[in-house]
Amino acid sequence: MVHWVVWSGLAVVILAISFAFVREQQGGEARSSTNPGLAKAGKLPVISQLTDFTLTNQLDQPVRLARFADKVWFADIVFTRCAGPCPTMTKRMAELQSHFADNPEVAFVTLTTDPEFDTPEVMKRFARRHDAQNKNWDFLTGTKSEIVRLAVDEMKLIAREKPVGEQATPEDLFIHSSYFVVIDQQGRLRGVLESLDEGWKKKAIDLATQLLNE
Repeated sequence: MVHWVVWSGLAVVILAISFAFVREQQGGEARSSTNPGLAKAGKLPVISQLTDFTLTNQLDQPVRLARFADKVWFADIVFTRCAGPCPTMTKRMAELQSHFADNPEVAFVTLTTDPEFDTPEVMKRFARRHDAQNKNWDFLTGTKSEIVRLAVDEMKLIAREKPVGEQATPEDLFIHSSYFVVIDQQGRLRGVLESLDEGWKKKAIDLATQLLNE
């Protein structure tokens, strides 16, 4: 039986990744300001390489990594019973989907921390509630082991089940990242941003645009 484990350690990992990413961005900006010729040459770091997976989307269709070949895509992790940041995160992801509505090379993925409850039908209702368009946004559920491997091991997201004694309400079931991660056309994790920060949208659009132009 797979448990939601090593979350506290992963918190350290994601913070380290975020720090390194921001430092890389700041360093690139500093280099570009002194040498304009480097402005286009700088590339985002490769944080990790995703491997193939099999999950199920809100239309009850199997989804594998090949679905996102040659696309830049955003991903996050939520759960449909969440009364915390999940609705805001999903609303903001919907804003990004709207921004890139005319670009078939950009896609979106939302994973669930709660696959036992979040069936494809539940995910479909959640997607509809947040005005998500099915054509390029997959709300993915599946086995815990597959979600842990993809979301935690490879996307470096954080999620852990809250013990009953720590739950403030019946819906206070999980602690999870409020990050959006950005994956490139080769299935490589290239960017991390805090979806709840001020200026999140410009950062997200800039990251995607840079990868699209590589």
